[in-house]
Amino acid sequence: MFVPVFILGGAINWPASLSEPASFMLPLLIQQAEPVRIGYLIYLIYSLLFWVVALFTARVISNGETNSVWLQVATGFGIASTVTRCLGIIRWLVAMPALAQVYTDSSTSAQTRQAIAVVYKTLNDYAGSVGEVLGVSLFTVLWLTIISIYLLRSKTLPRWLGMFGIIAALFLATQLLELFGVDLGAFISVSVTILQLWFLVTGVTLLRHKSV
Repeated sequence: MFVPVFILGGAINWPASLSEPASFMLPLLIQQAEPVRIGYLIYLIYSLLFWVVALFTARVISNGETNSVWLQVATGFGIASTVTRCLGIIRWLVAMPALAQVYTDSSTSAQTRQAIAVVYKTLNDYAGSVGEVLGVSLFTVLWLTIISIYLLRSKTLPRWLGMFGIIAALFLATQLLELFGVDLGAFISVSVTILQLWFLVTGVTLLRHKSV
């Protein structure tokens, strides 16, 4: 996740620029077409792999509970997070570049540009809510909360992993405030970074723990 943040942050000031209007973003997408494409492709691959992480994590912490309903529910939320994330990301690889091409064409009329701006805002608001609010926040929070509760109950893994997971889930949950019109700005990067640190620490702990 740090790679797309670095690439997109340098190219288009992502994620702060997600709320910028079409008049700002569409010309910028043309100017930074290559890094935007690379950054979002890496982000898409990362998001596709999330379901693998969700499935693997559930199996590792199951402690032999092959029929655990809650872990199955958690895995379902992980898959839902993957799907919705990808739906949100794809707009930047397909729809937005197409809009940018027409918008920046010198032969495009002012009325057409106004119409494109409306389409851009509508698509960005909708796909952004699906990808960021549902995928990155809601479904990930639900998955992480269930996993963290299991970690707190684990007899083979350190309980602090579960506490760390709960804290990360709380930070991610703040992104749901966007549904009520609250602009979180760069705080999104903070909450996502905390989640990535949890993934990193948990992965290292699982690899080193002899009982797993």
